[in-house]
Formats: sequence, C-alpha cells, structure tokens
Amino acid sequence: MTYRCCIALPVYNEREHVDEVLQAVQQYSHDVLVVDDGSSDGTDARLAEYSDLHVIRHEVNRGYGAALKTAFQFAIDQQYEVIVTLDCDGQHEPQRIPQFVEACQQSDIVSGSRYLTSFAGDTVPPADRRRVNQQVLAEIQRRLGLELTDAFCGFKAYRVDALKRLTLEEDGYAMPLELWVQAVHHELRIQELPVPMIYLDESRSFAGVLEDAQSRLNYYHLVIDRSIVAAGMDPALPLAPFGCDSN
Repeated sequence: MTYRCCIALPVYNEREHVDEVLQAVQQYSHDVLVVDDGSSDGTDARLAEYSDLHVIRHEVNRGYGAALKTAFQFAIDQQYEVIVTLDCDGQHEPQRIPQFVEACQQSDIVSGSRYLTSFAGDTVPPADRRRVNQQVLAEIQRRLGLELTDAFCGFKAYRVDALKRLTLEEDGYAMPLELWVQAVHHELRIQELPVPMIYLDESRSFAGVLEDAQSRLNYYHLVIDRSIVAAGMDPALPLAPFGCDSN
C-alpha cells in the first residue's frame, strides 16, 4: 500500500548536520518538512538554500514537543496519511524510513527502539541518560501496562488519522511521555522497530534545571502524572497490560 507521506524533522541549532541529513531524507520522499525551533546558529540560512522543502520556523525556541506538535498539525492540515519523524543530529538512519511507513499498515504508531536488537557499531549511551530512561520506562510499563522497550526514541511513524485523536499540551522533551499516555487512553495500535544505538560525540543540551539527571527524572514523573489525570485515568491504579508489537 502506498501512503501520502510526509517526513518531518524538528530542528534546533543543527547547522553542522542539517545538509547531510536532508540530502539523505530526500532520497525517500519529496514531501519533507523542517520545523526550525528558533535556531540561532545559522541553521535558518542553510534551510533557505533549499527550494524544495516545507519550512516552518518558530521565532523563539519553544521546545522539542512544540516542534513535533507543529509537524503533526501540518500533516493534519495538508491531509497526509502518514508522517515520519526523525531527529536531525545524525542519530537516525533515513534508509529505514520505508520500513517505518510500511509498518503503518498494521499500526497507528511505529516507534524505533534502540534496545530490541544489538547492531554492529552500537555506541554506549551516557550512564545518567540510560538510568533515567530505564526508570521512566519501568514507570510507563507499570502504570500504563504498555510493553515498550524504548520510551524516547524520536524515530517514529504515525497514521495521521490517529494523531487527530490526541490532545497534546507538553512543549518540552517529555512530550513523548504524554503521547504514550494518550495512545493507551485511545487504544492506538503500537509497534516497535529496532534501530541502532547511535550517540554522537556532542551531548544534547537539556534546558536549564533539566541538565541535572534527577531534576529531569522528577520532571518526567510530573508529566506522566498530569497526563494520566488529564486523560481521565485513575492515577493510583496500574492498567492491565496493553499490547505493543515488537519486530
């Protein structure tokens, strides 16, 4: 089955990577959206060199979740059937895009997992980030009954009709956690696909107080709590196991 598909990249200060990533992504789709979330390093000038991109610019940095929400709304407004999201820092492999799109035949959300399969050349994640991810994943599994193996991978594909059902408010890095709560609440079909573990030399900068791993973990717990309440779920009770296919 062939879908009308858009590839979306949330971008913030990625001047060093944007050309290489875009050239690779454009091999798989002519419909590419870049959401420039207030870059100040000249990324906007690099994007201006492309005449065949959709570009939406946030004049100020609003956050990773805000950039994704802008991409989702674009896909809805333009009546795409599937949207694929991937980061623009070189950590995701664009050649896997067709596999993600194909998996949308059976799933509403197809999410990359760095922990399903070991790949040659996998890199080791920073210890504090791995610890935080493990604790958040355990909470999602316990409280949502969702059998995920990777809560934060940015390489995903979504059926746009499913996105229309979600109510997403979080603008920061924790938006994927709100998304999982919403996905379980609306009983969306979820599938994970293995992707390599690629961490580059430079480290992602979390805003302000979130640079501290414990503060980041506390923030993630807070977002899960309020997302469960907002969805009308009982925050005191774990849910029955909710299926997540893994391939």
